[in-house]
Amino acid sequence: MLKAEPKDKSTVVDILTKAFNENRSFNSIIKQDKNRVKRIRKVFEYYFDVCSKSGLVYLSDDKKACAVVSFPDQLKVTFKSILMDIRLLFLLGFKSVRLGVRREAKINKVHPESNFYYLLFIGVDPDFQYQGIGSKLLKELITDSKLLGRPVYLETYLEKNITLYQRFGFTIYKELDCGFPLFCMKREFI
Repeated sequence: MLKAEPKDKSTVVDILTKAFNENRSFNSIIKQDKNRVKRIRKVFEYYFDVCSKSGLVYLSDDKKACAVVSFPDQLKVTFKSILMDIRLLFLLGFKSVRLGVRREAKINKVHPESNFYYLLFIGVDPDFQYQGIGSKLLKELITDSKLLGRPVYLETYLEKNITLYQRFGFTIYKELDCGFPLFCMKREFI
């Protein structure tokens, strides 16, 4: 896997936009109109920028998959981060941001106090799914988390993803009601 550089931002955003285009959880907080895809792209641009500073952004070796990892303990409030948040608020609208903040608050309540490796997004370009690219990247992320001494945490609502993550040693530690079941999963060190 490759650490994403600033020049890789559009590649990462393209992959995630395609991979999450039909994602129910994601789309439940994005206004559904002619600018929906533009908004999705802006959200992923935002997370690329944030996690490039307080986490990690990776691409698979073939640049067909990517992952966005956050280290919540390293998030810092700066003038620039406040400006980024304000821009996102105006782009998404108050209602979408309010829904997103509420969901994030529910999730944060069940996160550990200790440092962890928060897998915010992992996605494979839909044209290249079901070829093992995502599984290979996930395996590399798990190895990376071990090297950093941080357990991996993530959320999913998709049954097929639960099965995939369980194959890699993840367990469900909490189920949240977000208008649909959202499964909080973790992978401790084995």
